[in-house]
Amino acid sequence: MIRRLTFISALTALSLASSAQAATFNPGTYTAVAKGNGGDVPVAVTFTANAIQKVEIGQNKETPGIGSVAIDNLPKSIVAKQSLGVEGVAGASITSKAILTAVAACVKQAGGNVDELSKVQQKQAIVPAQTLNADIAIVGAGAAGQTAAIRASELGKKVILLEKMPFAGGAAAVNGGTVVIQGSKIQKDAGIKDDSPAIMTDDYIKNGHNLNDRKMLSLYVNNVGSMVDWATTYAGMKLNTKAGFTNEAEHSKPRVMRWVDGAQGATRNFKAAVEKSGTKVLLGTPAKELIVKDGKVVGIKAQATDGTQYTINAPAVILTTGGFGANKDMLAGSLKNALYYGVKSSNGDGHRMAIAIGAKTQMMDLGKIYPNGMEVAPGIAKSTIWSNKAAFEDNSGIMVNKAGKRVISELDTNHNIKNEEVKQGGKLFILLDEPSYQAFLTKLNITGVSKEDMDKWLAQDGKGYPIVVKADSIEAVAKKAGVDGAELAKTVAKYNGFVQSGKDVDFGRPAKFMKKQVAASGPYYIVEQQPRFATTMGGVVTNDKLNVVDKNNRPISGLFAAGELVGGAVHNHVVALLEGNMAWAMTSGKLAAENAVNSLNK
Repeated sequence: MIRRLTFISALTALSLASSAQAATFNPGTYTAVAKGNGGDVPVAVTFTANAIQKVEIGQNKETPGIGSVAIDNLPKSIVAKQSLGVEGVAGASITSKAILTAVAACVKQAGGNVDELSKVQQKQAIVPAQTLNADIAIVGAGAAGQTAAIRASELGKKVILLEKMPFAGGAAAVNGGTVVIQGSKIQKDAGIKDDSPAIMTDDYIKNGHNLNDRKMLSLYVNNVGSMVDWATTYAGMKLNTKAGFTNEAEHSKPRVMRWVDGAQGATRNFKAAVEKSGTKVLLGTPAKELIVKDGKVVGIKAQATDGTQYTINAPAVILTTGGFGANKDMLAGSLKNALYYGVKSSNGDGHRMAIAIGAKTQMMDLGKIYPNGMEVAPGIAKSTIWSNKAAFEDNSGIMVNKAGKRVISELDTNHNIKNEEVKQGGKLFILLDEPSYQAFLTKLNITGVSKEDMDKWLAQDGKGYPIVVKADSIEAVAKKAGVDGAELAKTVAKYNGFVQSGKDVDFGRPAKFMKKQVAASGPYYIVEQQPRFATTMGGVVTNDKLNVVDKNNRPISGLFAAGELVGGAVHNHVVALLEGNMAWAMTSGKLAAENAVNSLNK
């Protein structure tokens, strides 16, 4: 079924087209399909003799809140401007390209001139500047910013939420979709009554190598439970209690669950809750600088992508702009050369604005480096974290080095696996039999990888990015991946013996995750594993009210911060993730809103 998105009469469309030359088409409706981020994107375009009359997008699996924004907006722009030379939606480039490719194919079928239509551009009208007033202005509509907006609005304040991208969600829209629920009613109802802030603190300090900001960590562990209770009642967020707790080696107690439908489900629920709250949301509106008077932050200046200049007066500003992983100029230490797989919008905007008025920062050379990445383009990674779980926990996937030997338990901590990767020259390899590979495929969409992507990479036969190969024998698949095949065959035989005996005497892989032997016949697959990062850990320093402080540790009046922007390794260790820490973004966002509201009520 084709979903109707926009309609404009031929006469109106023609009047909007550039007069450079008259477009001509064979009237009718034409269809085409192009590959998007989640699979096929079907398009139907209706033409009159002189205009693109209608662009409709069919059923698809593009990411809600990201790709869906391109699906909603790009057809309207094509029809309104009578042009293929329109800008794609920032952050949804793959979906945008798919739509434009399919529409171009339809134009060609209709006898139109694709090259000429691609040159046509509509001049942008001059938009007058606007001054807006609010109690609280929030910059950045990720998990922290949306949580802050919902809470501040609930407390009766007028809120304006700015987001530079054309959609809300930030990094939270594409993460693993898990959340820590320590201390919540849901955790207790699920039978976990022996967890506590103290136990969670110990886990984080252990995995944080004692580099954690204790003040921030205390805020987190003592407030995350009440945040979850609030989010699942007032804010309408939904946890997948049916699936239960996820298995996380870094957590000593079951305290991590996924949202229903993962990050996509959380994105939808956030959007609904923000709309219900009455918050004024300005999408496609990057903040440019903080407004400071007499040493106090009193607002924000911004400029929308349509050219509108905004001056937003607000006696409290909350920065929730995320990290700076996509900004190579800001990266330092081991992050400088690490593969990046995060969102393109993480450019350190909030860091720069805060630093410009004297904010103190810390740990700017640290980030969360994970072990489970595929290098899909030079320097750019995609995550296989959830696919790995499917391959290891319920199937027979094993991980080896270039010499074909297992060197660590596949279910060890991310930190230890990442360190082993570095020790092994920066790369390990997952061997999968057919059932394990099929299980692997079922979870790839969570991290933005499609089966079509895997098929394309398999077709490269190990000669491009990333290394994803297939063959009928263990020796043959190993050769394609540059792994010692004879040794790998011995490793498989040894592992299968461990499965039979129920004990991994080499690396202690839990018996409950060794229920299947590697199949005796192919096909077999090998997928590379490299360290990759999305989240930076350096950021602004705040006090226990999440009020940003200056270099002398004095609070900057009117300026609060939350989420990834707040530096200090509060929620994880410096080299790998403790899963579920969308909870930090939400907990700090809620607390920042409450403290900002309290500052206004004094």
